[in-house]
Amino acid sequence: MFRRKNTILGLDIGTSSIKAIEMSSSGGSGDFSITGYGQVAITDVENPLNDIKELLHTSGIKSKRVITGVSGREVIVRYISMQPVDKENLAEAVRFEADKYIPYDLEEVVLDSQRLDDDTTVNVSTSGEMKVLLVAAKRSLIESRVGLLRSSELHPSIIDVDSFALGNAFVLKSMLSPRPEVEGKIVSLVDIGCTKTNINIMIGNTSFFTREIYLAGNEFTEEIQKRLEVTTEEAEGLKREPGIFALEVQEAVAPVIEDLANEITLSFEYFEGQFEREVEEIFVSGGGSQLFSLEPDFERIFGKRINRWDPTENFEIREDQVDIDALRANSSQLAIAIGLASRIYQNKV
Repeated sequence: MFRRKNTILGLDIGTSSIKAIEMSSSGGSGDFSITGYGQVAITDVENPLNDIKELLHTSGIKSKRVITGVSGREVIVRYISMQPVDKENLAEAVRFEADKYIPYDLEEVVLDSQRLDDDTTVNVSTSGEMKVLLVAAKRSLIESRVGLLRSSELHPSIIDVDSFALGNAFVLKSMLSPRPEVEGKIVSLVDIGCTKTNINIMIGNTSFFTREIYLAGNEFTEEIQKRLEVTTEEAEGLKREPGIFALEVQEAVAPVIEDLANEITLSFEYFEGQFEREVEEIFVSGGGSQLFSLEPDFERIFGKRINRWDPTENFEIREDQVDIDALRANSSQLAIAIGLASRIYQNKV
């Protein structure tokens, strides 16, 4: 029997650009292909409807089923401890506890939760309590995003959270290209975008800590502009290939690197205090991770190995439908879009 290909679109709507990955699978382990890719700059942050339509038109993506993510201050992620309850009563118990952690009226938010020790062998609590991931998003944010997608003639299947999509991309990449030396370690994913940095600390295939830091690639660019008196476009190029200006660029971005590293360190310390385990390796992605000095600077500051990872690696890519050169050139920016589309693997679409 031949299985029908299942296709989904992962749409990452950022603050400076929109990235789209169309992914298909027939349901077999490792049977995934990228059948569409598109990326456009955002011209209207408040209403990117026309930008989405342009992306769909220029990329030739056909799938109408879409998964997108939300992020920002209207999305609350908390890791809470509570008395053990069974799965059937978890949602009700979490709603009872949520008032303590959510700064909004519960009628204004959409709640979701997951028990954290269900699918990992790591002992996450020694107090007899269970640890639970609690997620709340403003209902108005979800409704606005759904309306935007429907106006784009797309059919939303799932509204995810960007930082969890980042984790899902890493899980899928680990399945397609296993790294035995990382297996069993606690890793932190650090995705540096234009306006924010996403952190996701993972134990096995489960996210145990996420955070957004509002410090990212734009600050690198601004400091280079000021120091070298160049345009935004020139500063963007110098971030990746500084040439004879390497020392000046490294000195210009040093304060931003230190501030970002301090915020990441605070996240690590919080995680380590909660779970009594140490982050062992760091994986960086996002457009901001292309800063030429990021890897050595982070290794010096954190004293840990810094790994750049390509979320598109080992996927079958339909060359007749995808601009492979553009995909490869921008692959570091595609972790969240791929993570959104990776729900196809979890059979949750």
